[in-house]
Amino acid sequence: MKVAKAVRSGTRVELPAGVGRPTEVYVNGVMQRAGADYRVENRSLVFSRELRQEGKLGFWRWTSIVFGVAGTYRQNDVVDVIYESAAGGRTVASNLPVEP
Repeated sequence: MKVAKAVRSGTRVELPAGVGRPTEVYVNGVMQRAGADYRVENRSLVFSRELRQEGKLGFWRWTSIVFGVAGTYRQNDVVDVIYESAAGGRTVASNLPVEP
């Protein structure tokens, strides 16, 4: 009997304090649809696909970029959320941290 391993996919993004339900969610400037692209669980957005953010660049990586030896070609997804603030205005939470 063959048993398939469970494959972990998806990404969690915790919403900042004061955000109830987001009115609009964007990944890399592209609007996402609730239910199709993400779902809201407690105080987090859970995306059906894997998102990644590039970490801090080390000394050698910066040096190679400065001298034109290499660029930075890693995946760096940016998650932005627009929501109604407690004061009643629209507020943007930009570049939220992504948790694998």
